[in-house]
Amino acid sequence: MDTRTGSILARALVGASLSFLAACGDTSSAPPLHVEVVDPESCEILDPSLCVLPFPSNRFTVADASTDTGLRVAFAETTLPANAQGVHIDPTQWNRNDGFSPGAQMTTLVPRLDAKASKLPPITDLARSLDDDASVVVIDADTGERVLAWAELDAKATDDARRALLIHPARNLREGHRHVVALRRLVDRSGADIEPNDVFRAYRDGLRTDSEAVEARRPAMERIFVDLEAAGVPRADLFLAWDFTVASGRSLSERLLHLRDDAFGELGAAAPRFEVRGVSQLNALVRVVNGTFEVPRYLTGDGGAGTGFDYAPGPDGLPQRNGTQVANFICTVPSTAGASNPARAFLYGHGLLGSAGEVLGNGAAAALANVVSCATDWIGMSAGDIGNAANILQDVSSFYTLADRLQQGHLNFLFLGRLMIHPDGFGSNPAFQHDGTSPFRGDLYFLGASQGGILGGATTAVAQDFTRSIFAVGASNYSLLIPRSVDFDEFTPILTAAYPDEVVRSFILAIAQMLWDRGEANGYLQHMVADEYPGTPHHEILFFEAFGDHQVANVGTEVAGRSMDLSVKTPALRPGRSTSVEPMYGLRPETAPFAGSGVVIWDFDSPAPPDENLPPRAGRDPHGAGGREPRVLELVSEFLRPDGVVADVCGGGPCVTPAN
Repeated sequence: MDTRTGSILARALVGASLSFLAACGDTSSAPPLHVEVVDPESCEILDPSLCVLPFPSNRFTVADASTDTGLRVAFAETTLPANAQGVHIDPTQWNRNDGFSPGAQMTTLVPRLDAKASKLPPITDLARSLDDDASVVVIDADTGERVLAWAELDAKATDDARRALLIHPARNLREGHRHVVALRRLVDRSGADIEPNDVFRAYRDGLRTDSEAVEARRPAMERIFVDLEAAGVPRADLFLAWDFTVASGRSLSERLLHLRDDAFGELGAAAPRFEVRGVSQLNALVRVVNGTFEVPRYLTGDGGAGTGFDYAPGPDGLPQRNGTQVANFICTVPSTAGASNPARAFLYGHGLLGSAGEVLGNGAAAALANVVSCATDWIGMSAGDIGNAANILQDVSSFYTLADRLQQGHLNFLFLGRLMIHPDGFGSNPAFQHDGTSPFRGDLYFLGASQGGILGGATTAVAQDFTRSIFAVGASNYSLLIPRSVDFDEFTPILTAAYPDEVVRSFILAIAQMLWDRGEANGYLQHMVADEYPGTPHHEILFFEAFGDHQVANVGTEVAGRSMDLSVKTPALRPGRSTSVEPMYGLRPETAPFAGSGVVIWDFDSPAPPDENLPPRAGRDPHGAGGREPRVLELVSEFLRPDGVVADVCGGGPCVTPAN
């Protein structure tokens, strides 16, 4: 028997004995263990490296019978990190939640950790997280099931002493469920076992301490150990374990659903008010119409960048109407679309911090497919919000303004869609008409590209006027996507200057996701194609992934697909293209054509993405290449029809566009 095996066996025997004695109350004769805890009133005491670690944790919740989880997030005023000016992140908006993100980035710090020797389940072999002897285990405590996940050290960190351990669910965690995270048998770079700190060791080994805060936490920790034992994870070799509860579906979606129901309830059978301000020719085939339309405003002030919701009084108050928001629109209209040649209607969601004007780039292709495409600025993350985004990076307290404006933006898109299909909407205006007749045939679809394929998931999940969407190079979960995107390069120096600690920066992404969930696909995945929200029809969606995308990480698309139990068009990739042991693990393989929702992978001959939380930089970025591939346009057109399917546009093989 080698030394390490003997050590583990001895620890198991001792741990089991101490656990039994602790349960029987027989350790009281031993002198209490002295432990040091820092600010237990505000901080988590399990990881002394940062007040908020490990995260997320039920330590930061309190009982609240008014919520669906029975909990409410309760960060203290000084719990969340301070920026370089000493200003702590204000927890007010986070404390409205009844739990944490369903796509939670589970974060802690294990100094000197050797990821390979510790056999962390990697992104390239997700199945290892389900092994009996997995070193990182995530359990749905409500069902007892193991959660598919991977673990990685933060590759963006430059200081090994501040390199966070990040654990990601490969399939979103169930809303409202309590989860347990366990780390065990971790090894440092010298090959030695990494021992837990005294606080966790006291819990694990049943040692009485001299700390009231530690002892007060003991019943909650014993519950965690019981859950782990039931799942076949003994306590004896644990390095760390903690639990957290995922926010309820109501907590995640109630604001946006309230905006929808309140605004459309007031609108009734009428069309939103609009004004055409300009008409021009894009080319001989396409007419461009621009103008404004009115939407009930639920933001403070004038609803501009940096404003947040105007909440009704009380901790559970929902956003209330504050006048009228004037939104812009730009539409491309095929010159021949009219009563004799009616066109389909597409809502178009633009890219990162862009504008409605991006719809013009699709005008010619839309005309060939006889499609009217309309867009509005996706306020919250549009060109007009860039200044506010920079301010947020310097003080994350104001992050809620981005999330709140996004939700107003979703409502704006829904009103724009109503204008495209209502008899008294755009079709009633001469600027849209051909030979005096409306260009619209009455059906509406959504096409979001890049950011539009991330935010559009939330719009789709609550949409009542359309039931089919394509998310072109789309995904979910910005906390997962940002470190893996070249698009964040220009913002990194701002965040680094404001929050120089590398662990803090990892944590900021995790906590931002709690509010981002209200405005992007991640918070709505569990209701997009199944378990629909009340008053909402069934939707079918298609994710289009550009393999090796430099801007929207493939892993974000695939996590979204698993979370919705989607099919992936098979064969997905040529042999040897993916670095994974089993490419597309957890997605259901299906041969095209097929009905329903799905994922299509397209290979533009770009290198495979890194296996770390770093953006791809090698080779050509395939992010926008789909717009230049006729077969991709055919795929889009065939899906966005009343009887649309995931078509086979690749001759039965993987979809490949060779590099020029």
